[in-house]
Amino acid sequence: MIMKDSERTEYFDKTAIEISKKYRGKIRTLSKVPITGMGDFSSLYTPGIAAVSKKIQADKELVYELTGKWNSVAILTDGTRVLGIGNVGPEASIPVMEGKALLFNYLGGVNAIPIPLVVNNNEEFITAAKAIQPYFGGYNLEDIQSPRCFFLLESLQKSMDIPVWHDDQLGTASIILAGVINALRILNKKKEEVKIVFNGAGAANIAAIYLFGAAGFDKGNIIAIDSKGIIEPDRQDIDALMFKNPWKYKIALETNKERIKGDPANAFKGADVVISASVSIPGTIKDEWIRSMNRDPVIFALANPLPEIWPGDAKKAGARIVATGRSDFPNQINNSMVFPGVFRGVLDARAKGVNFGIMVAASYAIADFIKEPTEDHIVPSMEDFDLFPRVASIVARKCVESGLARKSDSTEGFYREASEIINNNRKVYNKLFDL
Repeated sequence: MIMKDSERTEYFDKTAIEISKKYRGKIRTLSKVPITGMGDFSSLYTPGIAAVSKKIQADKELVYELTGKWNSVAILTDGTRVLGIGNVGPEASIPVMEGKALLFNYLGGVNAIPIPLVVNNNEEFITAAKAIQPYFGGYNLEDIQSPRCFFLLESLQKSMDIPVWHDDQLGTASIILAGVINALRILNKKKEEVKIVFNGAGAANIAAIYLFGAAGFDKGNIIAIDSKGIIEPDRQDIDALMFKNPWKYKIALETNKERIKGDPANAFKGADVVISASVSIPGTIKDEWIRSMNRDPVIFALANPLPEIWPGDAKKAGARIVATGRSDFPNQINNSMVFPGVFRGVLDARAKGVNFGIMVAASYAIADFIKEPTEDHIVPSMEDFDLFPRVASIVARKCVESGLARKSDSTEGFYREASEIINNNRKVYNKLFDL
């Protein structure tokens, strides 16, 4: 039976609740070492384990060799901006964080642990994050409201010696860039020349604007839109932005060289690409806006669970290439194609941090994975299992070249390591499913 767009959404919602009731959580802790009896704990725990602790006490870097830190990531959230449903709080964020942890592990072989935090301000969040750092090789910030997410990411990246990543910013920006790279390849358009509209100025699109600049796009050809209209330096709220959201303020100064003002319709005229991450209401992007764009327009309607315009409607209005955030349409722009490979890479390199150069490398690795992109196939899918070790190896090598790695290897060496970890982890899943 063929279901309508709205019917598929209702089906996914119903199934998710049924699975959650049946399994009461999606992840659990299992031993990596064989246990034949209680006598094994003389080495796995006391008294033998004290010798391992003394080794690490003498040389803290041995924590990467002798414990699970080398492969452990904390998923930190305060539950203030969950998916498309907003501020639901730490407890209600747990189902999403568990799903994230499962993707980390299944696709990247990374042990990720959800840590929802009850915090009242930025300082409490930062204090909590610093306090639990010793066990983790990296942090993934998740579902945190804007602009708090920018402040937290920036502060933690500066103050910690492990990679700190906000997936709603960096992961989404990376897959958007990968999709646009291949869309432009299909249309034979140059990144230095295209006009790009970012409809919505939340975490993902703000990060994407900075990332596109790092990738060589002309920021002057970028126009950003928020709920008050086109962002430009003559807006009445520009002084307030300087203090409330300096990241958006900087965009107002550095983009939109033509100083286009007013309604979104003005921004769409003559644009080549629209990246929309705004409200989850079909019809938000108007047919006439698309018809006013340049030849062969590209529309990324990324709001979840419902896109700003249904792909069929966008095509009827003249869009050449359409992408959404959903898996039931072609060209799903989903950060799940990014973070498993990126974290596999930064962990394998034992990186001290992550930067835009590494993200651009990851985006090109994802785009290049599609050897012959088509209008309905501009990005890989989560079923392209070799994508993740490929991305990991390029990310790990970029960490070495950027001076952020504690461990060095060639791209090929990192690829072999990542493949082995991910494949062995998948074998464990297969055995568990056979039980």
